[in-house]
Amino acid sequence: MQIKVSAGESRLLPLSERLRRLPWWALTAALLGILFAWHIHTDQTYNQIFQAILNGVGITLYVTAIAYSAALVLGLLLAFARLSKNVIIYQIATFYVEIIRGVPALVLLLYIAFVGFELYVNAMNAIGAWLLERGWLIGLGEHFSTLRLRDIDNLTRAIVALVIAYSPFVSEIFRAGIESIPRGQMEAARSLGMNYWQAMRYVILPQAIRNVLPPLGNDLIAMLKDSSLVSILGVRDITGEGRVGAARTFRTFETYNIIAFLYLTMTLLLSGLVRWIERRTSEGRN
Repeated sequence: MQIKVSAGESRLLPLSERLRRLPWWALTAALLGILFAWHIHTDQTYNQIFQAILNGVGITLYVTAIAYSAALVLGLLLAFARLSKNVIIYQIATFYVEIIRGVPALVLLLYIAFVGFELYVNAMNAIGAWLLERGWLIGLGEHFSTLRLRDIDNLTRAIVALVIAYSPFVSEIFRAGIESIPRGQMEAARSLGMNYWQAMRYVILPQAIRNVLPPLGNDLIAMLKDSSLVSILGVRDITGEGRVGAARTFRTFETYNIIAFLYLTMTLLLSGLVRWIERRTSEGRN
């Protein structure tokens, strides 16, 4: 049984017990981070490499924010499909979730970028030709028929691939959260005159989302780290800038030290935010 100690009671604990409860790992990591940041500031080589790699931070954050936001929306829709009583909708959603979860993220990224988008372009070309043959929507038909794979930049391909890769995992989190709410909640909402979607929106989802915020935060951290895979497509994120810089200067040791430092800093900050949200939500439930 876990015994919770309030803030007032913690001040009465012996000094040795309070020292034992301190997050020494975090203090050590913070100290090492400060020392490394000072070394970057004072060492000319490290400083130059850091300034070059820093250009990729914005791309990394942009890719993560856009891809995760879209994955949340698609994941929620998939969760509803997985909870649907319609057999066809359920089977299609389950097929998508199980297949995508079984493919490594890097393989999926390359497949979407070079196979999936080629199929998409071919389909758009066929639709454009069909519209032009019938004289319908001439402007749209010309746009579709002249679309080429090279017209779709690698950043867009990378974001779409991350959305597809993460939406099944997000959907399972949402599904578990919705199923964790007692069925009596839905029955009570329906007895008050709400339809299914009103009950889901105003009663079930607010509780479910509060329950799944911590795992959703963990998935956000995982996507931030996996966003480094987009450098394979030539996207100039943190890893992409570092690879270009290392190839140009041959300073691989310093370059990848800085890359690791930047990713570690961002993931630790996000981890702290996730733990804070988890504490707030647990306090709200109590």
